[in-house]
Amino acid sequence: MELRHLRYFVAVAEERHFGRAAERLHMAQPPLSQQIRQLEAELGARVFARTTRKVELTPAGELLLARARRILADVDAASVDVQRAERGEVGRLSVGFTGSATYELLPSIATALRAELPDVELELHGEMLTPAQVNALLSGTLDVGLLRPPVHSPDLAVHDIRREPLVVALPADHPLVGDRPVKLTELAGDPFVTYPSHFRSVMHDAAEAACRKAGFTPRVAQEVGETATLVSLVAAGIGVALVPASVQHLRITGAVYRPLAGSTQEVALAVASRVGDPNPVLQRFLGRVRAMVGLRPVPNQDA
Repeated sequence: MELRHLRYFVAVAEERHFGRAAERLHMAQPPLSQQIRQLEAELGARVFARTTRKVELTPAGELLLARARRILADVDAASVDVQRAERGEVGRLSVGFTGSATYELLPSIATALRAELPDVELELHGEMLTPAQVNALLSGTLDVGLLRPPVHSPDLAVHDIRREPLVVALPADHPLVGDRPVKLTELAGDPFVTYPSHFRSVMHDAAEAACRKAGFTPRVAQEVGETATLVSLVAAGIGVALVPASVQHLRITGAVYRPLAGSTQEVALAVASRVGDPNPVLQRFLGRVRAMVGLRPVPNQDA
């Protein structure tokens, strides 16, 4: 039994007339009659009771009509779904976000993609340090990551999508809280809350490099892996912290963000995926991220 036989059968069953069914199918009536006879021969049952004036379904034909409609509907739906999958409109994507991108980009990207691609299942992982994202990408746990380069793996395609300056997060009662930018040298005597050093965090290295450029080595009071925890410790008065400007989207009572005076260390935000990954959903995601990040300015003020 072929699908065309079922389509011919449904047309005759719905029209109750071979001539009208042939017109509907854009074919001549004799070949249509021949195809129906072939179908009946394959089934070993008559599906139509024919007279000179009308065509009626037999009990076997009534059963076949219900089944044929379901089969054809499933085939048509499968064809549509396959085409949508090819366009990246259905599927699944696992996405990792570095700490600052968790609070700025994750909500807006998730909202935009769910509106544009409601049938794509998004698995979102926030607060992932770059080394953890790299390992997850290489193992296949993540499909794409928004992370801080550098990334040293030939198996990953990494593209910078913007650069942003560092700002300082201060306790609200810190003497340097005010209207003017803060000089890094003014923080030389403060304890620092930093990202982990033992994971070779990109942000840890960037903050340390900025301090060394200013002529001092930061005195570390606490190392933490999550941006929300880092800013919470600043709010609690444990120390100050250098963070990407986009972290200012994370508001925690007791913590104030101030720009740094003069030129300072910048950090890049990049999108990473496995080299040669053909996933159409991934390609749509990458296009959406580039569009969104390219149009959004990075804040560099206390807002």
